[in-house]
Amino acid sequence: MKNIARITMAVSIAIAALFTSSVAYTQQAAPVKNIVLVHGAFVDGSGWRPVYEILVSKGYHVSVVQQPLTSFDADLAAVKRILDLQNGPCILVGHSYGGGLITEAGNDPHVVGLVYIAAHAPDKGESEADNGKRMPSAYKSLQKPANGFDYIGPAQFPADFAGDIPKEQAEFMANAQMPTADQVFHAIIQNPAWRTKPSWYMVAKADRIINPDLERMYAKRAGSHTTEIEGASHSVFMSHPTEVARLIIEAATGSSK
Repeated sequence: MKNIARITMAVSIAIAALFTSSVAYTQQAAPVKNIVLVHGAFVDGSGWRPVYEILVSKGYHVSVVQQPLTSFDADLAAVKRILDLQNGPCILVGHSYGGGLITEAGNDPHVVGLVYIAAHAPDKGESEADNGKRMPSAYKSLQKPANGFDYIGPAQFPADFAGDIPKEQAEFMANAQMPTADQVFHAIIQNPAWRTKPSWYMVAKADRIINPDLERMYAKRAGSHTTEIEGASHSVFMSHPTEVARLIIEAATGSSK
């Protein structure tokens, strides 16, 4: 009888372990359906609309952060507020300066994958400004008023920031741009999430705001799944929404495996 009891108990434990493993695997394999999009400097979240619409049509729940661009801490807090609203795992996407934000915010437990779209991805102890000096960009239109809020000269904005966007739209962006606190570009990254979480990277090959070679360095260093877009300006998230959405979906699919 004792042997039968021992056997029964062993079988019960094995079944329980198998059930627990199956549940854990199911949870891990569940597709990631939440996407959080973070814009960069000088623009707002509305530029993500084409990408947003593609992802929503594919069944994703998409949130767009509207950070104020007044300080790195304030912007990071804005990202975290949106992450707190997610009801499950999510993919965190950043463009340009937004890459620095997702590099820190990506440590949030909701985040299972990072997507960098022509974005900075600094390491611990680095800032976007210092990295930009290592591989200088092509544009010379950055204006730095005494009030501490930078902007891109409107006359040069279309060519420098949005070279593959229709002229009228690029001119509107130039005159609707959000001045950005210069200090945000000098924020020092403390805990880069790409060191512990998978990442995907899109290089804009005609980017004049961030040197494409710097983008390649970021992607290689992080071990990112990388794609390059021929002729794409810094506004690649607007000019190539299909390719951007495809990369985000790849991240959502890859992070659920």
